[in-house]
Order: sequence, then C-alpha cells, then structure tokens
Amino acid sequence: MLKENYACGSENNFAKYCDPAVEELLDRQSQEADAGKRRALVWEIERRLAEDAANPVIFHNVGYGCWQPHVKGFVRQQNTIFNYWRLEDVWLDR
Repeated sequence: MLKENYACGSENNFAKYCDPAVEELLDRQSQEADAGKRRALVWEIERRLAEDAANPVIFHNVGYGCWQPHVKGFVRQQNTIFNYWRLEDVWLDR
C-alpha cells in the first residue's frame, strides 16, 4: 500500500507526492526479510510522510477496519461494497 500510494511514479499517487529519500525507504522495506527491521523502516516512512504532510490514506475497505468495543449501533450493510458508512445510529459508549 505504501509504495502504491507514495512512490514517485505510481498511478495511485494522486497527490503526486515524490521524495527520493522516501522512495529509497519504500524499496528497502519491501526487500527486508526481518520483521523488526521492516517495522522500523515503515515507521520511518510514516514519520517522513507525516512531516511532509503527504496525502494521507483516510479510507480503507471495511475488511481493514478495527472494531472497538465502545462503538455501538454499527450495522454493516449487506450485498454492497460501497454503502456501509451510514452512521445515523452509531454512538460511543464511553
């Protein structure tokens, strides 16, 4: 996902963000076999993207979502991949 959205020549890099140093880190992390080293590289990429105010990814498929126990009333719609973000009945129980 990082390379797809932030690499200089990527078609999905809609903001046209391009930083050769980040590009090198993207290549390094995708080739790193050690999970700990790869995690450190990804955190470095994330830090640089945040510092540069790069176009953040603010939407992911519901399959990537985290479910929090304090979110109540959320019912995912059936037979659709687009319309499950109607939040009229959702509330936080904190």
